[in-house]
Amino acid sequence: MKIISTSIPDVLLIEPKVFADERGFFLESYQKRSFKEAGIDVDFVQDNHSKSCVGTLRGLHYQIQQPQGKLVRVVSGEIFDVAVDIRRHSPTFGRWVGDYLSADNKRMLWVPVGFAHGFYVTSPEAEVIYKASDYYAPQWECSILWNDPGIGIRWPIQNELPILSAKDAMGKLLSEAEIFE
Repeated sequence: MKIISTSIPDVLLIEPKVFADERGFFLESYQKRSFKEAGIDVDFVQDNHSKSCVGTLRGLHYQIQQPQGKLVRVVSGEIFDVAVDIRRHSPTFGRWVGDYLSADNKRMLWVPVGFAHGFYVTSPEAEVIYKASDYYAPQWECSILWNDPGIGIRWPIQNELPILSAKDAMGKLLSEAEIFE
């Protein structure tokens, strides 16, 4: 696998080695030893799978207690995936990184603990699978507003507002949100 650095050193873009032939392809989406060698030494406890239609924006989510690191990949369609550093004492606090993940490019994004995560669906539909380093705990889930001007994420949204859940539409500005110390 190939590890690609991002502008925030703790967030990694991962390209698995793909073996393709006339029958299709094979890849290892996760192997504990290889990930540990790449600096991702995490015991994943939960796998999640979502399907969304074009224009859907999910996020920016995080859990302040029982925080989750996430290994995100797309098995159908394409998304623009984003991680925002919300660690108060980090030199990259409030900065974001984003990249396109798709079934075609087979890239994955490692979003460590201390980051808010979200994605925007750019294809007619997309299925996203991600491994989590801790269990979902709705009582600790927080949401930062997707269009917080203090963060300034450049989402690839065309003409209309994204499709949001009620919870995501009520996200807080980073300046008002509970964050990691």
